[in-house]
Amino acid sequence: MSVIVERIGTMEYLAAEGICAPHCFTTRFGGVSQGYLSSLNIGMHRGDDPRNVEQNYVNLAGLLGISCEDFVVTKQTHSDIVRAVDSTDRGKCLVEGASPECDALVTDTEGVALVVFTADCTPILLHDPVTGAVGAAHAGWRGTAADIAGKTVRAMVAGYGCDPQNIRAAIGPNIAQCCFETDADVPHAMLAAFGKEAMPFILKKGQKYYVNLKEINALALRQAGVSQIEISTECTACQPDRFWSHRRVGAQRGSQGAIIVCRR
Repeated sequence: MSVIVERIGTMEYLAAEGICAPHCFTTRFGGVSQGYLSSLNIGMHRGDDPRNVEQNYVNLAGLLGISCEDFVVTKQTHSDIVRAVDSTDRGKCLVEGASPECDALVTDTEGVALVVFTADCTPILLHDPVTGAVGAAHAGWRGTAADIAGKTVRAMVAGYGCDPQNIRAAIGPNIAQCCFETDADVPHAMLAAFGKEAMPFILKKGQKYYVNLKEINALALRQAGVSQIEISTECTACQPDRFWSHRRVGAQRGSQGAIIVCRR
């Protein structure tokens, strides 16, 4: 099982073969946004025309077999906050100030579609086919070091009775080790969080470090009891024509997303 590229019309997205719930990791392709935001920007605060963003969500809703009213999005702060949501959180994705402040969402409510945003950070989708519960997490390096991946798994266990061995996980496109150059603070944070098990995923070159956030988040998932993990090989910074990359272009960019729908 692996994370594969799918295309429908002009839309390109990635999907995990082992997750049977409707889901996707979006790319830049398949929307209506213009200029430097072309074309599938789903960030509401990137300077886009709100009508374009709304149409982009309509396109994604059609792909996933849902309504735009089903999306629940995050107000991300690079935290380790996981929030449980349900049907009362539906229909607020384009409403200013309505999104919960958190970096991960979980639900077991039929039809709710969880959305997290990325532009180099690591997106993680989770599905328990036994209970139907799903989770979505945005893991920047701070969130990774704070074990947001593991905390999202534990929120599904505590809230919905999931067995971690049943949970399927997918890690989507992010800034890969080849491009994630850091100072010592990042590897020190990873080692403090995960100990020597993180060492194989940290490479030192001169005074700089290169950190593999995909594999460290996979480590966090394994430590939480999840063994079925699919990992995308795509690097957002290597392919700014396909993915939004803050490292490559700065603030003049859109946002891609990782989305998963609860289907019981």
